[in-house]
Amino acid sequence: MRNLFQNRMVTIYAALGTLLILFVGWPLVRTITYSQPGLVLETLLESEVRDAIVLTFYCSALATLIAVVSGVPLAYLLARVDFPGKRLVEGIIDVPVVVPHTAAGIALLMVFGRRSMLGRAFGLVGLRFVSATPGIVIAMLFVALPFLVDSAREGFEAVDPRLERVARTLGASPWQAFWRVSLPLAWRSILSGMILMWARGLSEFGAVVILAYHPMIAPVLLYERFQAFGLKYASPVATLIILICLLAFVLLRVITNKDGE
Repeated sequence: MRNLFQNRMVTIYAALGTLLILFVGWPLVRTITYSQPGLVLETLLESEVRDAIVLTFYCSALATLIAVVSGVPLAYLLARVDFPGKRLVEGIIDVPVVVPHTAAGIALLMVFGRRSMLGRAFGLVGLRFVSATPGIVIAMLFVALPFLVDSAREGFEAVDPRLERVARTLGASPWQAFWRVSLPLAWRSILSGMILMWARGLSEFGAVVILAYHPMIAPVLLYERFQAFGLKYASPVATLIILICLLAFVLLRVITNKDGE
């Protein structure tokens, strides 16, 4: 009787899971098969499309690198130290997940726009954010940062603090204990957060289109082509974006699993 109940439960769960997989997979497959392979290849050969895809990958990777340098130490601090206002800091880090990304773009524009204090200050050294590549990077950084920080924090929390204390008793400094004990043990969570943040940056549209419509990244180019020419002209670009992101994401997941073995 118990086995029968378990079998029914597994069947129900599998059916529900299949519906969810179809909900995600069917639109992707439909998009990929909508355009002829020759048309997709022809679209890939367009310099505008290639430049947009390369720029998207570059900006997302740069935003992820910045987040690693500044976000991983913050994640370690949140995992190990209790201090006044800690919950507030955690809430601020997670806010970009729920804030509409167009609102995030406006917020960034108010801080980094040409007439803002920071915008003028950076302008003195030749760095501008509106309609420029740095604007794309900070937009991706703003909306995707929580994925890295939260994942890294969970990784550090899973590391037993006693291991660090043992390293300290053996003569290691706090910095050495971090590099030789905590960081290697939490590395898989950090890498997973990097992948999620990088992937989220690739798909960003709302904040980028407000702050830096030009130069165009792939999601903005897709939007412009759909608005100007319709579905038939935009679908090859959508197909390319889906295929490239899927391939990159699978490769990174494979690398992550190998690192964890």
